[in-house]
Amino acid sequence: MKKKRLSSRDELILLALKRCDYMTRDQLRKCFRLGKVRNANRVLGELSDYLASVREGFQTVYYLNKEGRAYVGCEKIRKRGGHMYHTILRNDAWLFYGCPSDWKNEVKVSDGMTTVITDAMFMKALRYHFLEIDRMQSMKENKLKIARYKELERNGLIKEKLGHFPMVVFITTTELRRKQLQEACKALPNTQVYTIADIK
Repeated sequence: MKKKRLSSRDELILLALKRCDYMTRDQLRKCFRLGKVRNANRVLGELSDYLASVREGFQTVYYLNKEGRAYVGCEKIRKRGGHMYHTILRNDAWLFYGCPSDWKNEVKVSDGMTTVITDAMFMKALRYHFLEIDRMQSMKENKLKIARYKELERNGLIKEKLGHFPMVVFITTTELRRKQLQEACKALPNTQVYTIADIK
């Protein structure tokens, strides 16, 4: 069967999946203004030669298959797994912040004494932001990471290099966890804690 000739929008969808790893149908609808669910299903169905998908409840999650990776020059192989949900939540944050062009995932931040690997780093309103996705880790792990951010802030090198210490943003799952994180983040100068409901 002859493959569909890809439009510029089709290519942008494949490139978005290269960048974002996994995206839900609703994320792709929002990102590319695909309209109603029926139209989104049609557009994504026509890209089936290049996409793999998995059904999760009422939602479909898409990622690049071998053909899609070859088309956009992507070497990273994606598979279904628990990390997929963490990535989807991070992509919700990317959309919530207006798809910043300087967004970088899994950034190692170090001042030579303390190191943190942040889920994402980006600039918004002339200020750098560090993003943390709190989905399944224990609150103890979160508090340890917050303590490392505090050390980075206290040591001063990051502030000196960037001109300010970045806003630390947590995206979490429940109101209870939001309150726990807000309490733990009091030691930091600038933080925001959202639930998934806030950013949808």
